[in-house]
Amino acid sequence: MSIETLDDLAVQGTTLGVRIDINSPLTDSGDLADDARLRAHVDTLSELLERGGAVAVLAHQGRPGGDEFAGLRPHADRLDELLSAPVSYCDATFSEDARDVVRTLDGGEAVVLENTRFYSEEYMEFPPEKAAETHLVDRLAPALDAYVNDAFAAAHRSQPSLVGFPTRLQGYAGRVMERELDVLGGIETTARPRAYVLGGAKVSDSIGVARNVLERDLADHVLTAGVVGNVFLFADGADVGDATADFIHDQGYWDYIDDAADLLEEYGDRIRLPKDVAVERDGDRHEVAREAFPPGDGEAAMDVGSATVDAYSSLLANAETVVLNGPAGVFEEETFAHGTRELYAAAAESAYSIVGGGDTAAAIRRFGLDGFDHVSTGGGAALRMLTGEPLPAVEALEE
Repeated sequence: MSIETLDDLAVQGTTLGVRIDINSPLTDSGDLADDARLRAHVDTLSELLERGGAVAVLAHQGRPGGDEFAGLRPHADRLDELLSAPVSYCDATFSEDARDVVRTLDGGEAVVLENTRFYSEEYMEFPPEKAAETHLVDRLAPALDAYVNDAFAAAHRSQPSLVGFPTRLQGYAGRVMERELDVLGGIETTARPRAYVLGGAKVSDSIGVARNVLERDLADHVLTAGVVGNVFLFADGADVGDATADFIHDQGYWDYIDDAADLLEEYGDRIRLPKDVAVERDGDRHEVAREAFPPGDGEAAMDVGSATVDAYSSLLANAETVVLNGPAGVFEEETFAHGTRELYAAAAESAYSIVGGGDTAAAIRRFGLDGFDHVSTGGGAALRMLTGEPLPAVEALEE
């Protein structure tokens, strides 16, 4: 991949625009509820500041109209605590005042500019050449000497702060971006047997991942769970019950049953389906074996059962590489956290393990699990890479 990294950047005396992804959960009072994403970028920011660069941080928080659509002052304050260099905050992004703040930065100083999504252009997607003409890029780029993209978690988007600046300035990958591309782009070189655990509720994405890794012979085993597993069960002729069927239909996933059936027909020897599911019955967890399907009226599949956990754990114990993407059930409820917790713990024991970010990483933090070789910072971007689709922000750096 022809992307320049910080190793290629002469930092001393330069003013750098650095795009990071610190979109974080907030408390009701607007404070940071979790600083994991900020800590992920400490290495990149520290290196640039220690090498004498002046850093203008670009980032977003939330979505317009959402409860967590907020300014970045709390993020700036936390970065000031995390970094051994001064970090200030500017309540604008590309105005004359913002440009003046950027231009007066000394080497070793950083400023966090305001939420890029406060400007409507940033919530739209453009090809790079059009993104370079937006107000954000056109007005801020002259105050910068180079651009660093460390926001892998947003790399699947084609927004101005992600694809516009590399058209106007020399672009570099930060350490997070570099590491993600190396790991997720190099799975085909890892040891085999190679197992993918595909769970969660992003059915279309997971089917895309399954198709990509099976067609390219990257997977020896694809273990399905969560809503994805339920879709594959229906595709295999199993009746998981009306409540689960209604949920799949209401979420717009019913049409993917045919896609799952096609994969089973062609690659069924490498795709594993749940042997049982857990439902709520009389307020408690109750496991229903496939032979006893369908579950009772109103009982939706909320987790995989113990037989599935045992079978999948045996496969993971013999795998050399495990890629996790998506939980096995409604892990936020302790009653239905068993499948996700046990499968993730088994994966952590494998020789080499990769976590696909998003809900998967959130579950790992919830359960306090460790021992994974790589935990991705990006759910959507990681999925895009695993499906073999290009990432617009990465293509912009290549160009």
